[in-house]
Amino acid sequence: MDDKPVSEWAIGFALFAGIMMVMIGIFQAFQGLAAILEDQFYLVAPNYVYQIDVTVWGWIHLVLGALAVVAGFFIFSGQLWARIVGIGFAVLNAVTQFLFLPYYPVWSLIMITMDVFVIWALCVYNKRAVEQNMSY
Repeated sequence: MDDKPVSEWAIGFALFAGIMMVMIGIFQAFQGLAAILEDQFYLVAPNYVYQIDVTVWGWIHLVLGALAVVAGFFIFSGQLWARIVGIGFAVLNAVTQFLFLPYYPVWSLIMITMDVFVIWALCVYNKRAVEQNMSY
C-alpha cells in the first residue's frame, strides 16, 4: 500500500462530492414537492416539443431527490459502488432537469451545473482520501 499522504485537494473533492450530492437531492425533493402541492407553480412555455404533467414531474423529482440524498451519505463511506451510484444519480438528475427546462429554466440550468460538478468530483477522488479525512 502507498504510504504517501493523500493530498488536501483529494480530501476536499471527497467532501465536496458528498455534500453536493446531499444538497442536490434536497433541492430536487423540494422542487418535486412544489410541483405536487401546487401544480400551478410551474408554467410551461408555449409550443414546446413535449408536454408532461407537472404533478408527474413532481413525483419523479421527489423520488430521485430522496434517493440522491441517501446516495450522497453513502459517498462519505468512500466505497466504489457509492461513487458509481452517485455518478448515475447525477447523470439522471441532469437529464430530468434538462427535460424540466420548459417549466423552470434558470433553476434547471443551475441544477445541471451542480450535477456536472458532482460528476467531476466523484471521478477525481478515491477511497484513501475519504479514509484519511475521516481520521481527522
